[in-house]
Amino acid sequence: MTPKNDKGFSHIGTLINNILNTCRNERPDSEMIRIWALWDETMGVTIAENAKPAAFKGQLLVVQVASSPWMQQLQFLKKDIIQKLNSALGKELVQEIKFKIGSM
Repeated sequence: MTPKNDKGFSHIGTLINNILNTCRNERPDSEMIRIWALWDETMGVTIAENAKPAAFKGQLLVVQVASSPWMQQLQFLKKDIIQKLNSALGKELVQEIKFKIGSM
């Protein structure tokens, strides 16, 4: 038999989100989500097809690239990439980028 008044019950996901939101000002993965959301448009089609953000820790963005030649090319563009990302994010969030060859 189901109780008539279940107002005392909450979904566990809601409880966890509420607790996390009170413990932290901003979820650590939220910045990575923002970077993912604007990556393709900010970088352009050619770079976006050959490089994808993989992780974000502190001010370091790890980007997976399709091949060694792409890694070398993106090293030359690193300062421009950082500037474009920070401009799109609206704040100086990314200070360094590390490129790694990996599956995309």
